[in-house]
Amino acid sequence: MSNIITSIDRRSPAERAGVRTGEKLISINGHDVEDVLDYRFFGYDRDPLLVLEGPDGVRRSLRVKKGEAEELGLNFETYLMDQPRPCSNHCLFCFVDQMAPGCRDTLYFKDDDARLSFLMGNYITLTNLTPREAQRIIDLRISPINVSVHATDPKLRAALLGSRAGGESLEYMRAFGRAGIVMNGQIVLCPGFNDGPQLQRTMEDMAAWGFASCSIVPVGLTKYREGLAKLRPVDRDTANRTIDLVDAFGAACLERTGSRMFFCSDELYIRAGRALPEEAYYEDYVQLENGVGLLRSLTEEFRAGLRLEEGPAEAPPYTIATGVSAQPYLQELARAAEEQTGVRGQVIAIENDFFGHTVDVAGLVTGGDLIAQLRGRDLGERLLIPVNMLRHGGDVFLDDVRVSGVERELGLPVTVVDQDGFDLLDAMLGRKAGG
Repeated sequence: MSNIITSIDRRSPAERAGVRTGEKLISINGHDVEDVLDYRFFGYDRDPLLVLEGPDGVRRSLRVKKGEAEELGLNFETYLMDQPRPCSNHCLFCFVDQMAPGCRDTLYFKDDDARLSFLMGNYITLTNLTPREAQRIIDLRISPINVSVHATDPKLRAALLGSRAGGESLEYMRAFGRAGIVMNGQIVLCPGFNDGPQLQRTMEDMAAWGFASCSIVPVGLTKYREGLAKLRPVDRDTANRTIDLVDAFGAACLERTGSRMFFCSDELYIRAGRALPEEAYYEDYVQLENGVGLLRSLTEEFRAGLRLEEGPAEAPPYTIATGVSAQPYLQELARAAEEQTGVRGQVIAIENDFFGHTVDVAGLVTGGDLIAQLRGRDLGERLLIPVNMLRHGGDVFLDDVRVSGVERELGLPVTVVDQDGFDLLDAMLGRKAGG
């Protein structure tokens, strides 16, 4: 725990009140501050009373004048005011255990921190929670919580997570549901383990426990699985059976509650060889971050933008590089844009040599594979890549190759495109350059 204030935002309530860097934040309105959740929750109120401790150990009380929900403006050594809690599970399907050797250290860190679930949207298994921490979530009304469920049969969940706590922590889900905590779930589908009747049981339990939504995504398997559990990928038949099962239960939930609650990811539809559902199916795209409706959202936004275009456009030819699974969808959009505007482009699928060809999503394409497979090809005058190929907020691929390195090796500018259909159209038509 590090409550020492390292900096204070300029013109913030804390600066105006006379809070000093180097002081330690002890409490807010009489409540001890242990981490960022306490700081955010108790600092929400109007005009809070802070207890601060100086480097000499002397404490003082200070009233800070501010509005409700206005940020105090204090910064600490770490965002959490603590270290992120590592995962203690040994999941059969853990992607981190399948990482290629030689990547940067941060890619091998597994977190399972409830605070990151609330603040950053991370999915957690709840196996790291103590009873006190679970009660704090209820007392502070921390919501929503994103939970990696996978199965609700206690023995099966314990086996999938490689931890006895996998079964025991199911009680936290029940308790959160009783307390009205909003929960979103995720199920990683492992054929032969948690599909079929087990998936049916899991959905029934989650609906009864008050989950707001849940995504079902296929297990991701790389070529680096030596010594790991024998898992098989989701094939066409499994994907079709799973979609039928989830849609049938989702339809019952829709009739009973007004929401489907359970949604299959785009990957399952692609593997099943089925068309994506229409936009209304996805409700408010509540599971977009798990790849549920991502391609539908992109398509609808793109076509809405294209309807606003009048006449031909002037832009140099381009190439879009993406994963194997998304290539047909983006090619269709490129064709529609060319028919209406005359701007020529192509979409090239990048085979994942880095992780193995069972990995087909754009977000795991590396800079090295991009360079190796595009070098020497006619790419037009510019290259477009999706932002999810890069480290969040940066310009680095998973293999530490930078965007500038790709530009240098391929000899043409690279435009990074947001996961937004309007941004994609702007990039195709040359209205978005670089970055």
